[in-house]
Amino acid sequence: MHAIVARMIRSQAAVRGAVATWRWPGLVGRGASRMRERSDNRSGSRAAALLLCAFVGASPAAAQEMTTSLVDIHQGSPLSERARGLGNGGYELQDGSWVSFNRWYHSNWVDMHVDFLTQLTENSGILWGFGTGEQAEKYRIAPSLKLGFLTQTHPSLNSTLSLSVTSTFGGNLTEKPCVADYGDLGTYSVNCRLAAGETAPEETLKYLVNATPERLRLWLNYRVTF
Repeated sequence: MHAIVARMIRSQAAVRGAVATWRWPGLVGRGASRMRERSDNRSGSRAAALLLCAFVGASPAAAQEMTTSLVDIHQGSPLSERARGLGNGGYELQDGSWVSFNRWYHSNWVDMHVDFLTQLTENSGILWGFGTGEQAEKYRIAPSLKLGFLTQTHPSLNSTLSLSVTSTFGGNLTEKPCVADYGDLGTYSVNCRLAAGETAPEETLKYLVNATPERLRLWLNYRVTF
């Protein structure tokens, strides 16, 4: 199981590219024994472990050996990148001064995601985690919760087939409107990025961004060692 965690980390690092990533030292490479070691605060978490085992159908004895490991922690997501892209550009006022969109779409915090694996048996576990969300003056990414499972089997002595499925709840990106004063025409709620264009104020609201993160992810891996 721990080898699967290591492969998941390498796979995620390969596709993440320039997104900032941190991992706790010593997580990878300590072998299966690290997954089985007893926690210092096992007595405090025993009740929660029993409830989790009851939920997934595992035996109470398995709860005594459940351990949780940090799989990944990183900042940034496709929705974060999209939100920052909304800050590109701006418009010019009648007096010639420039108004940049960046002041409305700049956030001092980037959405952080933390993922864990709670081992249930030698070949299965629960994947879970959360995202902190982020927000600026004119957009918000809501906090998110991730939940799924990981299982593996050995078709032969030197091969491993693993499958993980995760689902994400929350984490929506929502763009907020501005209030614009059009003089004799009145005051309207408008899309900040389109307020200075030729589109009617009420029509610009149709182009406010309302996006959702990837809701379901399936990861299948087959590994053969020689």
